[in-house]
Amino acid sequence: MGSLFTGAPAPIFKVRSKHFAQFAFSSLGGRWVVLGFLPGPGPERDAAIAMLEGLPGLFRDDRCLAFGVLPDEASFKAAKDALPMRWFYDAEGSVRRLYDAEGPDGEVAPRWVAIDPSQRVLAWAPLENGRQLFASLAAMGAPQDHAGVPMHAPVLIVPRILEGDLCHRLIAYYEADGGVPSGVMRERNGRTVAELDDFKRRRDATITDPELTRALRDRIGRRLVPEIEKVFQFKATRIERYIVARYDSADGGYFRPHRDNTTGGTVHRKFAVSINLNAEDFEGGDLRFPEFGPQTYRPPTGGAVVFSCSLLHEATPVTRGIRYATLPFLFDEAGEELRAKNLHLLDTSPGKPSTETPAPNEGAQAAG
Repeated sequence: MGSLFTGAPAPIFKVRSKHFAQFAFSSLGGRWVVLGFLPGPGPERDAAIAMLEGLPGLFRDDRCLAFGVLPDEASFKAAKDALPMRWFYDAEGSVRRLYDAEGPDGEVAPRWVAIDPSQRVLAWAPLENGRQLFASLAAMGAPQDHAGVPMHAPVLIVPRILEGDLCHRLIAYYEADGGVPSGVMRERNGRTVAELDDFKRRRDATITDPELTRALRDRIGRRLVPEIEKVFQFKATRIERYIVARYDSADGGYFRPHRDNTTGGTVHRKFAVSINLNAEDFEGGDLRFPEFGPQTYRPPTGGAVVFSCSLLHEATPVTRGIRYATLPFLFDEAGEELRAKNLHLLDTSPGKPSTETPAPNEGAQAAG
């Protein structure tokens, strides 16, 4: 099949969907995904789409998603997003080239491509053999069982990073500040910008008290950085942002599946750190890594969960109480060079919401 190799990582892309100008394919981990590279309007396309209609048990949002990749704008505009098929518009053919679905004449080479919940290429088939491909997916069962054994996200949990008194001081700092709505980072016209929408419900208070920032830097540098170096063989020397975040059950505080290093202004990040300040006082609000199954991860009060910024992850909705956490990113000197190089990509206009991106003067030493 040319350069597309079964078992290899599925090529990632951003493409226009019915609801987003740049839909991030990498956000779909944790489910089976079928890409249908469809020809122009006609009987062949109609027959391919009809194959999906008789499989309502397979094509569900929590199990398997199907996306038709359309080459012409007229068809894309006329298409309606609804199970079992949603739609991408591959105007320039970049997606079909990634998936070896382009013929020598530049036209679509029609086929189905199946991708597993870890976002690896599972199989492909010509359009006319779609029923066999879909039947094999249905036989594989639920996404969380696709490996045949339980999967565990490659995360590090380290207790006792912050002592109880410091956790209480950080919560009190948030309550005195009140926090502001926390935005998500997206690329718009080549720049990294902060936007507020329903992808995330959280409020953040930026810590400006020098004593508190020194205390955090000292604890992270002395207690956490050595553990990260031992487990991941990575020496963190820089911290990005000092905040207290609040996820409130009153509005179901959450952060939907995302990665932390996918824009020009965030690509320098290496490891994300989530330190709970009051783990006993709320329900829900845990971390989940969809590519590695449905299980969740929760550090104890004062403890940290550490994971690669490349991992797809989410903060599940808080269903009772309020979750307080501090959420730094860690990187090294090579990352600092990249961060400084990309500062011009950040939209730092006044009035922007609290963001996932550092201010130009951040990047303090992590070691105490």
